[in-house]
Amino acid sequence: MIRIIIPLLLLLLLLPLTARAKGSTMPWVRVAADRKGFVLEPGDAPFVPWGFNYDHDDAGRLLEDYWEADWPAVETHFSQMKTMGANVVRVHLQIGAFMESPTKPRTKSLDRLARLARLAERLGLYLDLTGLGCYDAQAVPAWYTNLPEQARWDVQTRFWRSVAKKVRNSPAVFCFDLMNEPVVSGTPRKDGDWLAPPFGGKSFVQFINLDPKGRARPAIAQAWMRRMVSAIRKVDRRHLVTVGLIDWNSEHPGALSGFVPEVVAPELDFVSVHVYPEKGKVDEAVQAMRHIDVNRPILVEEMFPLHCSVQELEEFIDRTKGTVAGWIGFYWGKPPDQLRQSGTIGDAITLAWLELFEKKAAEMKAAPS
Repeated sequence: MIRIIIPLLLLLLLLPLTARAKGSTMPWVRVAADRKGFVLEPGDAPFVPWGFNYDHDDAGRLLEDYWEADWPAVETHFSQMKTMGANVVRVHLQIGAFMESPTKPRTKSLDRLARLARLAERLGLYLDLTGLGCYDAQAVPAWYTNLPEQARWDVQTRFWRSVAKKVRNSPAVFCFDLMNEPVVSGTPRKDGDWLAPPFGGKSFVQFINLDPKGRARPAIAQAWMRRMVSAIRKVDRRHLVTVGLIDWNSEHPGALSGFVPEVVAPELDFVSVHVYPEKGKVDEAVQAMRHIDVNRPILVEEMFPLHCSVQELEEFIDRTKGTVAGWIGFYWGKPPDQLRQSGTIGDAITLAWLELFEKKAAEMKAAPS
């Protein structure tokens, strides 16, 4: 009997290790040799990012507000996104949730992030980890708001170093996005005035400086990015790095933010742009993508039929194939079946978007033509 029990115990002990080893075979994403798109390694199979921003749930809760108390909801939403055909999920990490003080990261949050990476790996989803969020202005620590520019940058480098170190061995991480829509201020701002006016109750845009002090705005952007990328590369030299450029100028996205693509691209593995085509102006949105010539892949990291019809958004996607390497929309945790039961205009728009997403998911498994 003992001879039977011991081998069984050994088998049970080895099962978690076997599962982990099996999961670790998930391919890594890298930039293709022609720098126009992405491939999976090993093998060099084309990879077209097609996925969702999972920035909050249907109730407006940010991920860190419920990923501990309601982890099953996170698992459900990730499974739903996978079922709809997503291969990338963009999550947004708040500075207050990950930094306990200017020098001390929150171990609990880092552990939860590692668990999220394991979930993504198990489902075959890649993570776009966007950091330094201050979306919930009320939750931003006062000590962080009151820091001067360089001390604030120091905290931001510690954030990125700790995050990158925690997930550096996970192939499920597609990229690190340094910040969502950073802006360089060209004129002096009041002390602590780091956030732009909120949209939908969330502060999605923030400044990386409060006073240019005679510096050119693109130079400030470049210096900031070099600090952030250097912090990541000290612990992780494999995962890709990008930054999300705000769409304030259809002819030259990012220019009005101070993050000019031609200046920032050499610091990055690829360039991410946030594009919301306007009704009757799909041509302008398409041309804006074609004007970005930076010898790097271009990812549309945000898009949604916010100012246009779903049909116009589909036209934008189709006409940017060959220029754009991937597209990411939005999902807030309410699947199509639930949306169909709703009578609100907002849910009807979201449903139309999700139906478009599912319709085009199959063709995104191949490289853009």
